[in-house]
Amino acid sequence: MARRSKPLANSLIELVVIVLIALGLAFGIQAFLVKPYKIPSGSMEPTLAIGQRVLVDRISHDFGNPSVGEIVVFHPPAEAEHEVCGPQPHHVTYGQAACAAPVPTEDNSINYIKRVVAGPGDEIEIKEGHAYRCAARAGRAKCAPDEFLREHDSYIKATCEGPDAPPECSFPTPIKVPAGHWFMMGDNRGESDDSRFWGPVPTSWIVGDAFFTYWPPDRIGTL
Repeated sequence: MARRSKPLANSLIELVVIVLIALGLAFGIQAFLVKPYKIPSGSMEPTLAIGQRVLVDRISHDFGNPSVGEIVVFHPPAEAEHEVCGPQPHHVTYGQAACAAPVPTEDNSINYIKRVVAGPGDEIEIKEGHAYRCAARAGRAKCAPDEFLREHDSYIKATCEGPDAPPECSFPTPIKVPAGHWFMMGDNRGESDDSRFWGPVPTSWIVGDAFFTYWPPDRIGTL
């Protein structure tokens, strides 16, 4: 009987090692490659609902910058929850210019999820919740009014249309996005705390790209 127990003990040890390796790989993938994220608010409706879960690619953005139109998870600037614009702390004035630069310090204790609507060197203005962008071009000092093109925004929620639209829906004075920064907006433009109020986000503050939604089952698919 003693001779038979040794192979059984070896098999059990091998099984434990395999399970531990599998768990280690799973945690490693979550920590360094792909991480789940739960949508905490309605700022990205109708694209993403409260409680919906997405997967965030934490590695690909390290090899390149995000693209305009992508949905990303990132750390906001410090004081973003109080809508403080920087680097000289102040609050933006509705109906004028959106925040052009953030408070220099990130708040890495929380994550936000928004859509990229403009990148480094772009000029942007917001009218009735729609982002109008003039793409960066070398040698151009300032964009002409007719060079601002509205984003293809069939995904946004119509909370900024009509006479009862919130005042934060329009910032018609153009601003220029600083080098290495990205202007973020929620798809629910009338109910989103975003770059309009606390400024563009540096590339280094971006956690990753949201590329897939896996819950609830009826919304499974790519983003």
